[in-house]
Amino acid sequence: MGILNLTEDSFFDGGKYTNTNLALKQVEKMLNEGAFFIDVGAATSKPGSKLISAAEEYKNLIPILEVLLKTFPEAHFSVDTYNSEIAKESLIRGVSMINDISGGEIDRKMLKTVAAFKVPYVMMHMKGITKYINQKPHYADITSEIKSQFIEKIQLAEAVGISDIIIDPGFGFGKTVAHNFQLLNEMSVLRDLRYPLLVGVSRKSMIYKTLNLNPETALNGSTALHAWALDRGSSILRVHDVKEAKECVDLFIALQ
Repeated sequence: MGILNLTEDSFFDGGKYTNTNLALKQVEKMLNEGAFFIDVGAATSKPGSKLISAAEEYKNLIPILEVLLKTFPEAHFSVDTYNSEIAKESLIRGVSMINDISGGEIDRKMLKTVAAFKVPYVMMHMKGITKYINQKPHYADITSEIKSQFIEKIQLAEAVGISDIIIDPGFGFGKTVAHNFQLLNEMSVLRDLRYPLLVGVSRKSMIYKTLNLNPETALNGSTALHAWALDRGSSILRVHDVKEAKECVDLFIALQ
């Protein structure tokens, strides 16, 4: 899954793809490098960020999304949003999947909206809201707590008719660096939930803080964690660097 950020303030590539021509070139590049999904987001979710309105998100997302869908009709586009109104507008236009960082917590209409379109739903775990997300998060046992919360959320999603669910443990969302590594190490436990696992660790702080780097120099570390994520059961890697991630996937498949 290649990431296309249409925001000015994304933690790694903010402002790089905020106009249609730049977005088109990046999507073409990621598809050529082997991306199956393109995850398009117009609302930053980095720690400390504020939630934005559906109206603001619509303005930043929909005009570019419409061009992308028309230009790449065979591609599988996902929209990264926590607003049910944006999910609906995106799905009407032909998007294949919704990726919700809050798992339906921010907008209670999200689950029914997704269910009405019979599309896959990425359900992420997030502790708190983005503005205060990493202010002293605490878990007695992070992996078991997240698993229990997913069981509850899955039941809610299934009850409204969502049958194609993807689980995202939410690395970096309300978790310390130590929490993230424990969760990654124990992630195979989440396979008991019977749904595919998506991992998004690309260039995140668990990598660059551990290695004393920055997001721009965290590609090698990202690739290393992608390999370990695959080994622990990840079915989808959400990445900024498709070529390197696809090579990691291909080598992992060969290893099997």
